[in-house]
Amino acid sequence: MGSKWRKAKLALGINMCLYVPKTHEDDSDTMVRGRFSDAVSLSPTTPNRNSECHVVVDMPTTPTPSSSGLRLQQKQHHTTSKSSKSTCAICLMTMKPGQGHAIFTAECSHSFHFNCITSNVKHGNQICPVCRAKWKEIPFQSPLTDISQPRSRNGHIHWPQDDAWMTVVRRVPPVRLDTNRNISTLFQTVEPGVFDDDEVVDQQPMGSQKDSSTDVANHRSMEAIEVKTWSEISAVRKSASHDNFAVLVHLKAPHTVGLRVNQSEMAVTGQNSRAPVDLVTVLDVSGSMAGTKLALLKRAMGFVIQNLGPADRLSVIAFSSTARRLFPLRRMSDTGKQEALQAVNSLSSNGGTNIAEALKKSAKIMTDRKWKNPVSSIILLSDGQDTYTVNSPSVAATQVNYQSLLPVSMQRNAASGLHIPVHAFGFGADHDAVSMHSISETSGGTFSFIEAESVIQDAFAQCIGGLLSVVVQELRVEVECVHPVLHLSSIKAGSYKASLASDNRSGDIEVGDLYADEERDFLVMVDIPADTSSNDMTLVKVKCTYKDPILKDSVTLDHVGDVKIERPDTIGQLVVSMEVDKQRNRLRSAEAMAEARAAAENGDLGAAVSVLEHCRKKLSETVSAQAGDRLCLALDAELREMQERMANRRVYETSGRAYVLSGLSSHSWQRATARGDSTDSTSLIQAYQTPSMTDMVSRSQTMYLGSPAPRPPLRPVRSFPARQQPR
Repeated sequence: MGSKWRKAKLALGINMCLYVPKTHEDDSDTMVRGRFSDAVSLSPTTPNRNSECHVVVDMPTTPTPSSSGLRLQQKQHHTTSKSSKSTCAICLMTMKPGQGHAIFTAECSHSFHFNCITSNVKHGNQICPVCRAKWKEIPFQSPLTDISQPRSRNGHIHWPQDDAWMTVVRRVPPVRLDTNRNISTLFQTVEPGVFDDDEVVDQQPMGSQKDSSTDVANHRSMEAIEVKTWSEISAVRKSASHDNFAVLVHLKAPHTVGLRVNQSEMAVTGQNSRAPVDLVTVLDVSGSMAGTKLALLKRAMGFVIQNLGPADRLSVIAFSSTARRLFPLRRMSDTGKQEALQAVNSLSSNGGTNIAEALKKSAKIMTDRKWKNPVSSIILLSDGQDTYTVNSPSVAATQVNYQSLLPVSMQRNAASGLHIPVHAFGFGADHDAVSMHSISETSGGTFSFIEAESVIQDAFAQCIGGLLSVVVQELRVEVECVHPVLHLSSIKAGSYKASLASDNRSGDIEVGDLYADEERDFLVMVDIPADTSSNDMTLVKVKCTYKDPILKDSVTLDHVGDVKIERPDTIGQLVVSMEVDKQRNRLRSAEAMAEARAAAENGDLGAAVSVLEHCRKKLSETVSAQAGDRLCLALDAELREMQERMANRRVYETSGRAYVLSGLSSHSWQRATARGDSTDSTSLIQAYQTPSMTDMVSRSQTMYLGSPAPRPPLRPVRSFPARQQPR
């Protein structure tokens, strides 16, 4: 009966919708669901029954039938329902789960083979072949479809699919087109010669015109950098001299009051509560990334995309033997996110590893862009070694120059440098940690070692948590001697560029960008001669200049943190500053790490372990360590971990080298990096992780992943006790 009725209806073209109430017998026929794509299924937005886009959906038990709809009696239900649901109305072949065919169920409840219905609607037909109802959602294939046609501007993005990334459902766009949007097709076959096709940046002012003065005043009040200074001891005898007297300059970026890491509310409020970002992700899709690695990379990129705001812009470069730009710098509006997720899902793995070409292309994106957001950064991930530049057969081992991987325009010390940091992520045991560390160090970025595949998303989350909270740019610290008899001997600034004037009376440090709540500590070494002219002495004065990335104006903080000491005739026992002692321990540990690494690279692992052991012994004797300072405890744990990873040559080559280099990167820049497998909650304390980073990592760890088993944390989220007030 059902089969005859269906054929008669198809032949007559009757415009009707047969509604049959759902029963338990039909449950098995409607349980076939498409799997989510790698990036989208693991994005923060969790799919549910009410998702806007479906491949197979459970229709409600009381849908509204079309105007000409008929209701069959309950006794007729079983035959007709099963027949219509088990046969495709286009090809008249059976539709059963497990036969290798994707099944599409329309909003009018009729089902078809996916390939059949996409062929039927690809020319613009939006009518159900069975009931002639007009659809609001139509199926299409990705990435073969030309998505440069009018696009949806709906909010949530859910792309359920029947296989990895073949099928998605697209909402039918509104009739009115956005005439201001003129962007090239997402999946380009030929790249343009000049990458000046970036989408215009969001030029929305900070606030409405009537409230702009109040907004600016409130913004400035919370945007001042906190500057504190400490001297290693409070007094030096008049008759005594003291060379390399340590003065600590401590900086802390403004707090995150009013800062929204996610800009979802910005379009409503019109307030740029943080500086928008231009981000280029450079992703390794060589043959070694096949399988789980590529799936986890897509998931991590899905998280990054979903947490960017509508004013942020993203471009993605995929590289193997060659590099290609998937799409230009594009704002991460709802539509931009949809297209970015689609592009990431299109990735497949094959070929070799050409890091140099990929970085060259990322530099070209940043150089050629017409528009610029206040913050710019590049994220590089690779699990292998460059087989075309550094490790090519034509390059001898003694001629390796890792800086050749990075274009000159991106090198920090270049005269016309872009000053865009590359944050490099070494993935797995086979990546070239030396080259990745060199790339990040030369560009001013950080190097993270992702030993466990499962924490790649957390590592990305920590990085973008910082990038999306930049509150200070182009920070420059100037230190000048006040008393005429004083001179500076050195400035301990790690990887930051520090210089002294020719007369050694002043010096400066180029710090650059700071994330919200981020701290920096620099030791200024002063030579103090004997002096009987007064009972006290002002050593140095500190001045800070920087740019506000939101207001785009310059800020100067003058005479902040002047340092004074007493010059008595006699002194008793002096108390060493705990803050100065802690920073000396940090610098001492970083120097020991570098020395141990040099010994290990020369093949003497025994000497390397001895260097680290000696440093641990020295740390244990300091006043801060004996007081139970948590930074000192963390440094000791880190040094012990490095000793274990230098137990033998195999362990060092597999993980020790990368672990040491990521530690050096973290301490030299005083910025958080991911290290190791990040599963031992007691091994390390993340000293440099900011609240914004912590929040983003927490989002990554607590988002719904479709699995009840919790993932290991990237880092134990702990904070140090509040600093003591300067003396």
